[in-house]
Amino acid sequence: MDTPRIPLAARLAFTAWMLLWVPLYWRANGWTNFFWLCDFANFVILAAMWRGSALLASSQLAGVLVIQAAWAIDFFGRLLSGSHPIGGTEYMFDAASPLWLRALSLFHVWTVPLLFWLVARLGHDRRGWRLETAFAAVLVPAGQWLGTREQNLNWTWAPFGVDQVWVPPLVWPLIAVPLMALLLFWPGDLVVRRWMRARAGLSPAAGGRAARLPPPAAAD
Repeated sequence: MDTPRIPLAARLAFTAWMLLWVPLYWRANGWTNFFWLCDFANFVILAAMWRGSALLASSQLAGVLVIQAAWAIDFFGRLLSGSHPIGGTEYMFDAASPLWLRALSLFHVWTVPLLFWLVARLGHDRRGWRLETAFAAVLVPAGQWLGTREQNLNWTWAPFGVDQVWVPPLVWPLIAVPLMALLLFWPGDLVVRRWMRARAGLSPAAGGRAARLPPPAAAD
């Protein structure tokens, strides 16, 4: 644990954000809303910042990179073109929802740059995407069991708005979690690895663990 790598001011600022965001989001959306992977990521980021954990930071960068990129594309696409290229941010343009609540959801835009900064300072741990898969293995079924169809936590009831009618609901998490690992977390980790190699001035084609990369943290 090497928390001095993360300035105290940054840790305090993010803690203040969490002290604001958690109660307001809880009151507006209910506690089960924190089962969303992107919402849960904020708690892991907080722990990573205070523990100085490369593993925790890497897990969230791999875990939410693709998700948050899709969110940002859809959000800014709607702002610029008037239509949603992907879907998922319709609630951000719902006038029935308070503006302050929608503003709080803009964390989807800035958490990825924050995570890149954290990983740059703490190092990249290749076990991160596997840890994120373990988180998803808990959050996805828990969100389905404890949430509602209307919440559609982690798209368990209606992926991208399409009703999931192919398999029984209780079976879907057994399919969804491996798909998330294969299509979201592992590709996200590959992007981070290439970025780390580029920062270190290494060829993207270099095999094995790059010697000049910050070493992965010991098991937390």
